[in-house]
Amino acid sequence: MHSSITAAYLARYRSLAAVAELGPAGLLPLTGAQRRFLITRRRDPRGRTDIVPLFFAFPRGAVDLPRLRRAAVRLAGHHPVLRGGFTVQRGTPVLRLGEPSVGVARVAVDPGEAPEGVDGPVRAALRRALLDWPDDGPVLRLLLAAAPGDDEEVLAVALDHAACDEQSLGLVTEGLGAAYAVDGETAPAAAQDEAVEAYRAAVEGQLATEANAASEAARAHWAARLGALGGPARDVRPAGAAWSTGMAVERLPAVTGAARGGVFPALLDAVAAAAQHLDGDGRVLALGYPWGGRPADADPVLGCFLNTLVHPAPPGPPRDLDALGAAWWDDLDHADTPYDEVVRAARTAGASWSGALDGLLTFEDLHRRPPLVLGGTAGREVHLAGRPLAAPLAVSASHGADLLVRLAWDRERYADPAAEAAFELVLATLRRHLGAAA
Repeated sequence: MHSSITAAYLARYRSLAAVAELGPAGLLPLTGAQRRFLITRRRDPRGRTDIVPLFFAFPRGAVDLPRLRRAAVRLAGHHPVLRGGFTVQRGTPVLRLGEPSVGVARVAVDPGEAPEGVDGPVRAALRRALLDWPDDGPVLRLLLAAAPGDDEEVLAVALDHAACDEQSLGLVTEGLGAAYAVDGETAPAAAQDEAVEAYRAAVEGQLATEANAASEAARAHWAARLGALGGPARDVRPAGAAWSTGMAVERLPAVTGAARGGVFPALLDAVAAAAQHLDGDGRVLALGYPWGGRPADADPVLGCFLNTLVHPAPPGPPRDLDALGAAWWDDLDHADTPYDEVVRAARTAGASWSGALDGLLTFEDLHRRPPLVLGGTAGREVHLAGRPLAAPLAVSASHGADLLVRLAWDRERYADPAAEAAFELVLATLRRHLGAAA
């Protein structure tokens, strides 16, 4: 009889919460997606926190830092996942509640600091600050930087990935802008209590969905899909080594009409082509992609999102887009299956896979995310090269007025010419698929 990992987790959580010194209200459970981020972090020899950052350029002086701090604290009061800390107690990952707390700071900029691969001293300073992410610090950090004489300053809005996925970022940008406009004090205690109960209900609803999704049919699906995955991704970086990443960027025309449905399958094939070019040793590679959203009847609670799904990338020629799309839709039918159940199913089917990912794909529809507006001024979104990656390579795509495609890679693992050739494969694959779809 196969026991559910989710059910076992809930039993441990409830036992822990019953005797916690803060009382049951002081500890909240985590979804399967959140637990994956925590477990991955604890297993990482470098102890990195996977972060989700956005960067916005504002006219110099447009952002009032004390007012921004008040707005961020008010926002945190409405979202329990922003006022807590992720921790592991007695082997059980939990969210430990605290007072609303955020990290808001102006980052010092050295005009002469611009390491190779980093575009300018402001971005270098922000990159350095994000690399120094404190494990026990606030989940949300707002960092403002400008070089002497610049007409613009750049604001980084960064979150622990366990608190937010790409499709939930709109809750942060919209909420931060609204709190900045009101410029009030921390959310009232009653509102914070209501937010805690809404969060608890959403997470417990998500866990119930995950428990139901750990079915024989779901395990059979993932066993068939992932049973051929190869061994663990190699990691040649010694513990404590400096982090260096490269980035390549290209803008493609926006995809319109019915062809939009082919964008994500095309991206999957493009990432597979890049990963096989860089790690083409005959293995079936594991590519991960966060798939946001919530169960149909769930409230829009920050921190409660679905899962990281796994896509197998075998060696060989590019796939047919229709076949890719059909397999992807089948995977989405099983998107609720917790990641740890997926790993177990793959290993049971014979995969020599640890659960580590060879590559990541993130996709954001910019039409769904409100811009960040502070005091009537809308920030212009910019991008930062050189930040740490949760996998050896990562492709990010943003679909708005155009399709912005970025490939980032670990320079300790891949030489720049090889990575740049892989990016050309990404673009060629997208043009072939999306041109045919259009």
